[in-house]
Amino acid sequence: MIKILFVEDDLPLALGIEYTLKQEGFDVIHAKNLEEAREKYKSLDFNIILLDVMLPDGSGYDFCREIRKESEVPIIFMTACDEEVNVVLGLDMGGDDYVTKPIRVKELISRINAVLRRKGITNTKSSEEIIKTGNILIEPLKYKVYKNGLNIDLTAIEYKLLLILIKNKGNAIERVTLLEKLWDVDGNFVDGNSLTVYIKRLREKIEDDIKNPQYIETVRGIGYRWAERIVEG
Repeated sequence: MIKILFVEDDLPLALGIEYTLKQEGFDVIHAKNLEEAREKYKSLDFNIILLDVMLPDGSGYDFCREIRKESEVPIIFMTACDEEVNVVLGLDMGGDDYVTKPIRVKELISRINAVLRRKGITNTKSSEEIIKTGNILIEPLKYKVYKNGLNIDLTAIEYKLLLILIKNKGNAIERVTLLEKLWDVDGNFVDGNSLTVYIKRLREKIEDDIKNPQYIETVRGIGYRWAERIVEG
């Protein structure tokens, strides 16, 4: 399986891209800053790196320079800055491609596959841009969620909570695990009481009857799960 190191500090965006790439059959390891990226890069072997340029603890360009001292692993820069000088800088220092935000999923996957083909590696799974579960439809890279065709306005934490539950459909997720995954979405600590509130608010937005939830089930003494009986598509 093709392993991707994905370095991106925008957590809602990262979650959407990570989910979509995993649906494509990629093994995605996410790092939210350079410190995490360096640790993961040293401990694992990657086929390709998706690298944000502006990170909270430094520049993706610096990480690229470090990697190029010892490796030719493909690197695709991802940034909102599309000025020619920045594109040229990234390519000249050893980047294999440059994708500007907002990210278009089909273009990103095509560019990943094109770079991999140049290295003699291919990925053939077709692209999917949406997630469907029951009457809920999600466009991950647009942060869009719909119920019965109507847009639902979710906060960043509610959105991430929804994707975590769906990604683990049918499996009970412990409260402590959810708290770890939700921690620091907006730079704030999420405690147990807050999690209960987020679950309640999310249910109010996606359930027809919050007293008899059909999607988010409470697993007493453990946590929550996305109902396995929900039919996809």
